[in-house]
Amino acid sequence: MLLSIQDVHPFHQLIISLALGLLVGLERQRADSPLAGIRTFSLISVFGTVCALLAEKYGGWIIGAGFFGVIAAMIGGRLSIKTDHASGHSGLVTELAMLLMYCAGVLVHGPIWLGAALAGIVAVVLQAKMELHGLAKRFSDKEIRAIMQFVLISLVILPIVPNQFFGPLAVLNPHDIWLMVVVIVAVSLLGYVIYKFFGEGAGIILGGILGGVISSTATTTSYARRSKELVGTIPQNAVVVLIAWTTVYVRLFLEVLVAAPSFQAIWLPLGVMFLVSMLSTLWLWKNLKSGGRGMPAQDNPAELRTALAFGVLYAIILFAVAFSRKYLGNGGLAVVAAVSGVTDMDAITLSTSRLVGTGKLLPHEGWPLIIIAGMSNVFFKGAIAGFMGGRAFFKALLMPWLCSLAAGALLLLVW
Repeated sequence: MLLSIQDVHPFHQLIISLALGLLVGLERQRADSPLAGIRTFSLISVFGTVCALLAEKYGGWIIGAGFFGVIAAMIGGRLSIKTDHASGHSGLVTELAMLLMYCAGVLVHGPIWLGAALAGIVAVVLQAKMELHGLAKRFSDKEIRAIMQFVLISLVILPIVPNQFFGPLAVLNPHDIWLMVVVIVAVSLLGYVIYKFFGEGAGIILGGILGGVISSTATTTSYARRSKELVGTIPQNAVVVLIAWTTVYVRLFLEVLVAAPSFQAIWLPLGVMFLVSMLSTLWLWKNLKSGGRGMPAQDNPAELRTALAFGVLYAIILFAVAFSRKYLGNGGLAVVAAVSGVTDMDAITLSTSRLVGTGKLLPHEGWPLIIIAGMSNVFFKGAIAGFMGGRAFFKALLMPWLCSLAAGALLLLVW
């Protein structure tokens, strides 16, 4: 069920409004709009939210007055562009800030903390001119397109997807499926944007973490190829790959928290796998003497085709797990987990967590599936490392690889 505006705290409404304004303003800033950029759009959206908050107490006429106030500011900005074209200053930011500070003064009469929060937001936006403008300049058209594709996936498509169960076994809910798509794309996009700011300058630790956030399989493939081309970089590349593998367990833990917070049975097994992977990574790290090269190029994770492919994969695995539990038993569940974990841990983790969260799969049936999928994923990435990186690269990863597989097997046998 979608939240109504009454369910959202007024302060959170201001933050959401600010974020939406920054989103549109980022695109306008990149387009070098002479009238309004990243700060102006953020102030306009916040001003609209404040007018709506004031209207609840003083009447709806305030929204109309605020609308005409923005129009007046736009006209003033247009006129100032013509009269002060050389400086490139439109005056629109200052005028909107004045309107907002008037609203902040009114809010002090009511919820004083909200007026103070509004004044703080305005001050930060005004002060951060260089940072916000610099941020917009650092984004290329490719990154802007990735962000807008995520907006399409999350803010346009998600609200209109039907929120009800279809098909046999009653496990396929289009809204839930697409919500999981949004979660995965959001996490991957965050890592991608951070990567774009560091690029090839990302060091070993950051490179491994970002690789695990974006795609540990792609990271393994990239560094395996690099290791075969440049044998001298094998130790550094192996550490980056192991950090990426370790980061995956943190990512899976966060996915479980989002999909099914009550699925606590998986926490300890995931913690054990994370600890074993981290310790083996530290063991290899202590013998590392020199820094590695930068990260290889990463693909945009917000492509609509990629999102659709993940949605289809998630739905297939969701149905396969439910079908196997009902008709094939534990053996069928294990096969589904092993096959699905080969290249993608997200789909099996999210689908299993959702089934446990909705009571269609018991916790003690669910956590082994994620561990089996994790073992399958680690085995596959180790095979990639050996096939594409050569014997020397596989040898560098051998002990951590075996330790992770052994830890998973022990958990399944004795837990």
